[in-house]
Amino acid sequence: MTDIHAHEVMHMMLEQEEGFSRESLSRAIIDRFGADAKFCSCSASGMDVPRVIDFLESRGKFVARGDGFSTLESNICDH
Repeated sequence: MTDIHAHEVMHMMLEQEEGFSRESLSRAIIDRFGADAKFCSCSASGMDVPRVIDFLESRGKFVARGDGFSTLESNICDH
C-alpha cells in the first residue's frame, strides 16, 4: 500500500463548505481514505489519521473557520 500525500487531506478539506473540528476531520479522512490509510509528506511517512492531523496542524496548515478550522489552497505547496 502506498502512502497518501498529506496534501490530499488538505484538498479534501477545501471541498467542504464548513470548517472541521479534530473529530470531524478524523471522521472525514476515514470516510474518504479508510481507517487503515497511511499518509506521507516531504518530511514524514507512515502517518496514521491522528498523526497526519497533528502534522498538518504543527506545520500551520489550518486556519480558523467558524467554530473550527479549514485550510487554504495557498497552504498547499508543490511536492
